Amino acid sequence: MSVIIACIVLIFCFLINVPIFLSVLIALLTYFFSAGDISPLIAVQRIIGAGENVTLLAIPFFILLGNLLNYTGITSRMLKFTGTLSGHYPGGLAQSNVLLSTMMGGLSASNLADCAMLSKMLVPEMTKLGYGKSFSAAVTAAGSLITPIIPPGIALIIYGFVADVSIGKMFMAAIIPGLMCCVALMVTIYLIAKKRGYKPARDKAPTFAEVYQTGKGAMSAFLLVLVIIGGIRFGIFTPTEAGAIAVLYVIVIGTFFYREMKLKDIAASFLETARSTASIMLIIMTCSALAWVLTNEQVAQDVAKMMTSFSDNPYVFLMIVNAVLLILGMFIEGNAAIIVLVPLLMPTVKLLGIDPIHFGIVMILNLAIGCLTPPMGTVMFVATSITGVRISDFIREVMPLFFALIIVLLLVTFMPVFTTFLPSL
Repeated sequence: MSVIIACIVLIFCFLINVPIFLSVLIALLTYFFSAGDISPLIAVQRIIGAGENVTLLAIPFFILLGNLLNYTGITSRMLKFTGTLSGHYPGGLAQSNVLLSTMMGGLSASNLADCAMLSKMLVPEMTKLGYGKSFSAAVTAAGSLITPIIPPGIALIIYGFVADVSIGKMFMAAIIPGLMCCVALMVTIYLIAKKRGYKPARDKAPTFAEVYQTGKGAMSAFLLVLVIIGGIRFGIFTPTEAGAIAVLYVIVIGTFFYREMKLKDIAASFLETARSTASIMLIIMTCSALAWVLTNEQVAQDVAKMMTSFSDNPYVFLMIVNAVLLILGMFIEGNAAIIVLVPLLMPTVKLLGIDPIHFGIVMILNLAIGCLTPPMGTVMFVATSITGVRISDFIREVMPLFFALIIVLLLVTFMPVFTTFLPSL
């Protein structure tokens, strides 16, 4: 009964828009004080203990990396490169927008940061070239959803930590689904641009010399991705060490080679990182304690029985999970959902013989898509608030892109080879 009361309190707090970590904390205190036979000190121990895992050190490093990129000049060089590659297609700047988000996914690690940055950088430029502002905001928001999927997304790190699977393998498993999302969005944009008459950003396809010249300017970004993914995959360093090395690399490039980064920029990045890390860690710590409560009350076993009562077919289970997660992603922040739901669903995942890495990518892709939709889609709110677009207009424009991502989700769900191929090499 205590856990039911706590869940009701949690849902009520979500509905009245209480911050996530505070909602979970109130639900925790409700549980421990109503249970009677469990000391509230256990809640404190569980909250503090969740923040003491060394694996989580990777989070502030990759957040800092994303913040530093705004000051290095790497982003502007990558935009020139993506514009060279895709600018000759219909809707050229919109194509470049998605392509840049895909490349930035390996660097910024945060879909909200990516969406905010590109909304400020590209939406005004797209509007000047005749694109509708609502369409521009929708493309930017949809493209930023690739960020948590492409390594080193924060969600990949958190899932690896909670599910106790290799973070390096999660990084490798996410590459193909992330690229599939990119292709699906670019094809959809191409069809919309042809229908509406959105012109290419350049008259003709690039020559090899142009690709080489702009690619040379973006080489520092490619080397950074290679350092992060290659170093982890070949066991040269851990994800945490990769984050630290990447931060050092970006500071050196921005300060001594491009000479666009100043000391005040580094200080501002550290301050913003402290704020973002504090927010994420509060969510992780409180949700980890809530996950312990649900496990202690044997909710995981009840969920497993309920799920398998429908069918013992793993694909039926995955479709049920898809439907549930898409709805939850509209209301709950993705990282919080991962921490709470993974301990509940993992027994069923293992019972049905589903690869935990494949399940992790399906889960993260689901929750990412949920960020795009009302009523509480965080990426939707970032894009509309920065661009000044009405939510109703945004929803209308984003629907074709939403369905393109749903197609990718179904392909990844029913064809595990997309997630298991690279980790198995």
